[in-house]
Amino acid sequence: MAQIGSELNQYPRETVKMQVTDGALDLASASAMAKQKARAMDPNAMMLSYHSGKTGEFWPAYECGGGDRPPWLVFAEVRGYNLTIDINDGEFEFFYLRL
Repeated sequence: MAQIGSELNQYPRETVKMQVTDGALDLASASAMAKQKARAMDPNAMMLSYHSGKTGEFWPAYECGGGDRPPWLVFAEVRGYNLTIDINDGEFEFFYLRL
């Protein structure tokens, strides 16, 4: 399998923090907001993984890597992620690759 390395990418790793006051914020709404923000920054941005600090849910929903590192982060790292959309300080985190 080929790996897209971040050293080949023109974008440095960046985190965009968003604050949403909607108390009913759920994964679908947060994902739509993150996608809109990521695509505004790069129309070709591709989501690699996500994690919900609110529910503990993550995707892809299988273990990868090893040790004490979160699988959603390992998955995104080995695929060269370079953009994190962080909603409400970790309530929802989405990891993207900007091309």
